[in-house]
Amino acid sequence: MKHLIAIISAVLCLAQCPSIRADVKLPAIFGDHMVLQREAAVPVWGWAEPGEPVTVSVAGQTQSTTAGVDGTWRVKFSNLQADGPTTLVVKGKNTVSFQDVLLGEVWLGSGQSNMAMTVNRAKDFEREQAAAKWPLVRMFKEESASATTAQSEGKGRWTICTPDTVGGFSATLFFFGRELHKSLGVPVGLINSSVGGTPIESWIAPEAQRASKELQPFFTAAEKDNAGIATEAAVKKYEAELAQWKADAKKAKAAKQKAPRAPRNLADVKARKVNVGGLFNGKIAPLIPFTIRGALWYQGEANSTPAKAPFYEAQLKLLVTDWRARWGYEFPMAWAQLPNFGGAGRDWPAVREAMLKTLALPKTGMGINIDIGEEKDIHPKNKQEVGRRLSLWALGTVYGKKVPATSGPLPAGHEVRGGEIVLSFKHTDGGLVAKDGELKGFVIAGEDKQWKPATARIEKDKVIVSSPEVKKPLAARYAWENFPACNLYNGAGLPATPFRTDDWK
Repeated sequence: MKHLIAIISAVLCLAQCPSIRADVKLPAIFGDHMVLQREAAVPVWGWAEPGEPVTVSVAGQTQSTTAGVDGTWRVKFSNLQADGPTTLVVKGKNTVSFQDVLLGEVWLGSGQSNMAMTVNRAKDFEREQAAAKWPLVRMFKEESASATTAQSEGKGRWTICTPDTVGGFSATLFFFGRELHKSLGVPVGLINSSVGGTPIESWIAPEAQRASKELQPFFTAAEKDNAGIATEAAVKKYEAELAQWKADAKKAKAAKQKAPRAPRNLADVKARKVNVGGLFNGKIAPLIPFTIRGALWYQGEANSTPAKAPFYEAQLKLLVTDWRARWGYEFPMAWAQLPNFGGAGRDWPAVREAMLKTLALPKTGMGINIDIGEEKDIHPKNKQEVGRRLSLWALGTVYGKKVPATSGPLPAGHEVRGGEIVLSFKHTDGGLVAKDGELKGFVIAGEDKQWKPATARIEKDKVIVSSPEVKKPLAARYAWENFPACNLYNGAGLPATPFRTDDWK
């Protein structure tokens, strides 16, 4: 009876599940030129006919299994090693072979437009392109779309880094990976799964978010806000704007002029704003459980509005812990802290602080970028330094390499001493430094919570701040603006993070 039920289940699944085929098939993340994580447990999985024997061979190891009643199969290799390219061969009723497979270090990069931003948009592209002869550095771009349920199959392919291809690589991810390759001398595989203009809630599994007590007020506020996006009046306004745009675009085409920008489609706006977990379902889930050494995150701009920023700490912590739980191990993860930017109506200090506080999670790091942003461009071009700073963290903490520093100065406590506040720091490698003159960027306040510019001086690993206008100081802040003037560094040339000692609203 049990055997009959299994057969019936398999037949029904074959009829209902288009991904299951008689031929052996693997997810898109497996392909020619891919990089597999060296010296680690590496699963290989896919689909076949239910009950079909499947054998997988790579780098001198062979594992066998049988596809289950749902047509899925999985094997796991341990401690894979190879001095050069190898071939991954999967045999069932058919044979699938992937050529030029390397074993090295694999990192996932995700986030919004500053992670998606390509090398051809970064500074010095011509020089970078000419030098981009790194055949052992490869990138996989996850090209699947948002989805309402977690997907098992994605889209994309592995690309070798050459002068012809590097322009399309994620700049932050490439410059990070290049530093790892140069220092470690091993192949580096980079997985780019990012989409411009997207909020963090798109990248976390929806069920994990809905289960979070900390995020319930976020959903309540978001649903109230989104209810007004497609009102009857708003729809009529959009339809009128669309009709006018079509007429203007027709005139522009006849005059051989550039067409005006189309009005925003309200359905698209609502889908983007209401999207909870859609990009996790479509662009992260298909990658699990492909073995990675670690992950990088560059996002936060879309969550910097005053309404969203207060929730970012809970969201970032949830993203890290939930991704790790789904992969099944505590992989290292770091993020690019938002740089200096002059945009109005945004609370970038709150998002930066959320990123700072999330360092309380184990095996995490942060690249501090408060000095390499651009006042009028939300997409700063110096991605070389963003990638380098993240690589210092990875090389020093993940790989145990000797580096000048793994982070810029981070706050390590404070005390009020008479009319002064004494600020302590860690990661002061080489000593604290005021770059280009006297220290700036510090403010202090007393009981009235009125912030006044502070005079600051360095004493070893501490900064002493005071102001003649604040006789009894209670709190201090550093670089607490969207586009601050600040210049505290460590001896390794890395900037200090913006921070505050208070928790005032």
